[in-house]
Amino acid sequence: MTPPLTPEKILHLGMAFWESKTVLSAVELEVFTTLAKGPMDMHTLRTQLGIHERSARDFFDALVALGMLDRRDGLYSNAPDADYFLDKAKPSYIGGILEMANARLYRFWGSLTTALKTGQPQNEAKEGGNFFETLYNDPDRLKSFMQSMTGISMGASIAIAQKFPWKDYQTFIDVGSAQGGLVVQVGKTHSHLTGGGFDLPPTGPLFTAYVESFGLSDRFTFIPGDFFHDSFPKADVLVMGHVLHDWDLDQKKLLLKKAYDALPQGGALIVFEALIDDERRKNVFGLLMSLNMLIELPGGFDYTGADCSGWMKETGFRKTRVEHLAGPDSMVIGLK
Repeated sequence: MTPPLTPEKILHLGMAFWESKTVLSAVELEVFTTLAKGPMDMHTLRTQLGIHERSARDFFDALVALGMLDRRDGLYSNAPDADYFLDKAKPSYIGGILEMANARLYRFWGSLTTALKTGQPQNEAKEGGNFFETLYNDPDRLKSFMQSMTGISMGASIAIAQKFPWKDYQTFIDVGSAQGGLVVQVGKTHSHLTGGGFDLPPTGPLFTAYVESFGLSDRFTFIPGDFFHDSFPKADVLVMGHVLHDWDLDQKKLLLKKAYDALPQGGALIVFEALIDDERRKNVFGLLMSLNMLIELPGGFDYTGADCSGWMKETGFRKTRVEHLAGPDSMVIGLK
């Protein structure tokens, strides 16, 4: 017999912003950082956070129901994953991306319908601003953003270090390296490799400090540049992670061509993103990320592994393959 239809899925999806904003506000209020110091009762926790008595119990218990907090004998504590990833005092903190989502994306996504009708970004550009220009001109915001990029890409970076045949190569450059999260994971795992990161100049001090903190600065250095205006550094392997989706199709192909030109014969290009599955049915995160590019950038969009493989072959790469990494992320490998 066919089970009866219920509206539960529809209602949950339609009201999912309740759950999202509850978690984002908890990050903003530093609930998880505060509880990382130890379990607290409701009165102590709300007092430390500056939360009104009327809202405290419902707020904390909602976080319990969402699996973000635990409550035992009247004491609240962090769930294990929240404690690891959302305590600002830990190097594993990924809350920077959530802070940005709370401060910016949450309100901009309220204009998704307008974006769908107009095809135009709905962020600071509507008000004459530019998020990336502001970001790169503010050292504190840039540092927080780069740390969040390292955290959100950590699973993919570890997987690339483990899955790609690095033993066959000697040098690699991460193009759009940000803080250097991928460089560190690959460098720690494969001691024979040398190379570095290529990104806009303001990123340099952050990259250098991060790589140095892992004792890898003798093997990996920062190369300043603009990948649209400068040639790519030469290396056996080039990597572009969460880069191509920012740009329109012509710009994507330009970056792939610049990578091809910088590689030696036998060299490899790794492109990784939250690749949309080829049937465009399963990777919800990848599809929603593409809508996020609609909100954020004039021409950016996410794509499938088959799309990227086709562009690579059009550029000249002789062979490509797609491999899953972690979570929604997969990589496309092109061989010259």
